[in-house]
Amino acid sequence: MARGKSETKAGVRKNGTQQDKSKSLTAQAYDLLRAEIITCRLQPGAEIGEQELAERLAMSKTPVREALARLTLEGLVEAFPRRGYRVTAVTVKSVNDVFTVRKALEGVAGELAAARLTDEELDRIEALSVAQYVPDEEPTIAAFIKANNDFHAAIAAGARVPRLATLIDSYLEESTRLFHMGATIRDVNPETSADHARIVAGLRARDGDATREAIIQHTDNTRRGLLRALIADDESPLVL
Repeated sequence: MARGKSETKAGVRKNGTQQDKSKSLTAQAYDLLRAEIITCRLQPGAEIGEQELAERLAMSKTPVREALARLTLEGLVEAFPRRGYRVTAVTVKSVNDVFTVRKALEGVAGELAAARLTDEELDRIEALSVAQYVPDEEPTIAAFIKANNDFHAAIAAGARVPRLATLIDSYLEESTRLFHMGATIRDVNPETSADHARIVAGLRARDGDATREAIIQHTDNTRRGLLRALIADDESPLVL
């Protein structure tokens, strides 16, 4: 009896280890594929298959399938039954749609956050607002994009409406590839710094209306600048 219990416990430990390893492989596949999509090493519109990716990443198809499912939920990949997957295309309409939704959601969040953020939270938001990058230096671009996402997410969290923050976070995730494309083909430092400063000023003044308008203006500036740059770039993956 004692031996049976020992074997059962060992089996549980073994299965648990295997499950943890599987999760780790899924996370690895997700991180690698997401990075390739965000940086356009996997080009928008590219068709990808589980078997091909599993061989390239040196793992089984299960973690690859799970990673692709997560990327599909984030809007970075489209699934086609019996055909495989395709990296979601970047179109003028998709860019406009993402920023239209972000403008509505983040404008409301900013208006609420102006009255609800603590001074400590405001200090962190202001510190994030001044992040910049060096054009053509990928590590600094990645750090800038993370700081930018954290800036917007912190304002969303400050609204104290969890469902609203969750929605905004999902659109920030979807926007990450667009941010990377924009920062790669144009220097957004001056525009972003100026826009962020206006948003922070509205928050510091506890002026919900001013904060909302600053966020709306910032979102429109980003959308227009991104589309102009992508349309002007002959090598852009944008679909007109």
